[in-house]
Amino acid sequence: MPERHPTGDFFVCDLFDAAPKDDLGSMEHPIFSLSTRPDRRVLAYSHNGTDIEVIPSVKGRATIHDKDILIYCISQLMAAVNAGRAISRRLQIKAHDLLVATNRDTSGDAYARLREAFERLAGTRITTNLATGDVETTRGFGLIESWEIVRKSRGGRMVSVTVTLSEWLFRAVLAKSVLTLSRDYFRLRKPLERRIYELARKHCGRQPLWRVSVAVLHKKSGSTAPVRVFRAALRRMIAENHLPDYSLAEESGDMIAVQPRRPRAASGPVLSPEALDAARALMPGADVHALAAEWRGVWEARGRTRLTAPDKAFLGWVRARA
Repeated sequence: MPERHPTGDFFVCDLFDAAPKDDLGSMEHPIFSLSTRPDRRVLAYSHNGTDIEVIPSVKGRATIHDKDILIYCISQLMAAVNAGRAISRRLQIKAHDLLVATNRDTSGDAYARLREAFERLAGTRITTNLATGDVETTRGFGLIESWEIVRKSRGGRMVSVTVTLSEWLFRAVLAKSVLTLSRDYFRLRKPLERRIYELARKHCGRQPLWRVSVAVLHKKSGSTAPVRVFRAALRRMIAENHLPDYSLAEESGDMIAVQPRRPRAASGPVLSPEALDAARALMPGADVHALAAEWRGVWEARGRTRLTAPDKAFLGWVRARA
């Protein structure tokens, strides 16, 4: 999809996914629906000793596009944690900010679709076995506990909404069970592309290579298409080659190889080690190299203006972020 809000400075720095075993589980297991139509099927999934049952509401199972709301909420909470501020399960967010941050349009239909996403997230229930030490328990929870529109515009659109996250999700935020996502994740239109990116991010990370069979990838993705159709979709994805951060290749034996893309050589203003240390002090816990890369991107978007004091400009930008 196009980048609808290129001047926005929101940066998705943190992501937590539903963790049946406190290990970023929804990046490992297919909790969210890939269907573009209401998916009311009960999902039963087992893999390596983990059993998951996802029960949708009458509105259907939460989709991978609905997950944008969770990504946004967790990013806000993690930003507060990194800044040393107190957080709670209940947070108030502005609907317009959420739409802009997740690369959605801000039309009247977008607000209506946002409300439907909240309803699906609140209605989807998950039951899974959780191992604590040597004791295995079975627990049920929702993707969010509740949501409430607290302010509307004169035209009836939601202006701000209060979301109460589930306790399991909030505990994971406190434990910083997070991963970094590319901002371009929100530009992926097809649900399967988003799901394959998640799996690549979870399994490949910064490793040089991750190999997986098409059959296992089909199971992990949660795709309901026949394997032959799924394989054809992977081949189209390989040909288009536009997944953020990772490239796919087909290998003999019905295998798929996932590799991180070669990082582009750093361009733009050069920052001193002292400036990076100062940035760490301003934003404890943040990845200063990611901040520097984002700042250079903003600098490029603004026309690559000549900087006489790059360190000073960078730290001023970081202070505004902090």
